[in-house]
Amino acid sequence: MDILESVKSVLSPPHKAGYPFILSGVVTAFVGLLLWYPLTWLGVLFTLFCLYFFRDPERVAPLRANVFIAPADGRVVSIEQALPPAELGLDAVPCTRVAIFLSVLDVHVNRAPIAARVEKIAYHPGLFLNAADDKASDENERNALLLRLDNGAPVVVVQIAGLIARRILCDATQGQVLAAGERFGIIRFGSRTDLYLPQGCTPLVAVGQRMIGGETVIAELPVA
Repeated sequence: MDILESVKSVLSPPHKAGYPFILSGVVTAFVGLLLWYPLTWLGVLFTLFCLYFFRDPERVAPLRANVFIAPADGRVVSIEQALPPAELGLDAVPCTRVAIFLSVLDVHVNRAPIAARVEKIAYHPGLFLNAADDKASDENERNALLLRLDNGAPVVVVQIAGLIARRILCDATQGQVLAAGERFGIIRFGSRTDLYLPQGCTPLVAVGQRMIGGETVIAELPVA
């Protein structure tokens, strides 16, 4: 990402989930002008932070229909074989899981990794461990989406709360058809997004690699 694109990302309009927080910062700053001037600076700083955190830049998905793209910005913290979340009711067959950790500095909007239909959405209450920890996938609060490809293969995307994140928002609905890179939710304020690939898919990314949600190619569908 070049400097111009970085600037555009920082100055992107906020996601709708950020409006209440931004408004509260503006109100705090205004009240500070009337009652206590230092409060104004706190309100301004909070507003600027929320504008940055909830930024929602436009992304351009690859034109190739047979690839999986990153469902979130962040850093790949693990690539391993794992069972999909039990609440989705899938067969207990391990598949490749790519886990992406989102710090408070990353864009937190979640995007569809591939064009698919939403077959099931399942929320699971849990803990709020550090989202970079391997245990977070199994023990933290999460919201799992089961996507179904045209060929019948299942794809799972899981929004996972973190140590600071306490709110998972999902705008997708059961039966909805998502386009590759389409927004479907957001997590605030520091979290993790796991992608479970169908059988036969080989990841094209490495642990430690930075992801650009909606753009970075993670894997390809196997050739039939």
